[in-house]
Amino acid sequence: MLGAMMDTLSANDLEFDGPAVYRIRVRGRVPASWSNRLEGMAITVYSADTGAWVTSLVGELSDQADLAGVFNTLYGLHLPVLSVECLNVIP
Repeated sequence: MLGAMMDTLSANDLEFDGPAVYRIRVRGRVPASWSNRLEGMAITVYSADTGAWVTSLVGELSDQADLAGVFNTLYGLHLPVLSVECLNVIP
C-alpha cells in the first residue's frame, strides 16, 4: 500500500506543517457524532470480510500536529489503527 501511495505522492510533496488529506482505518466503531473530536473527519463504519467492524476516517488536516491529535483520540478509545494514507497534499 505504501508503494502505491508513493507512486502518486512524492515524499518531497508532504510537509510537516502543511495541510493534507488523510484516510485512517481503525478496527472498531467510531460514532459519527465524534467527527468534531476528530478534526472534522468524515466517519464511515463498515463490516470487513472477517465480520469485524472497521471505521474509515477521511478528511483534510491542517498539519501533522492535527494528525497526532486524531491518533491521540483514537488511542484514548483503544481502537487499533489498521492503516494511514496520505491521499492528497494541499498546496
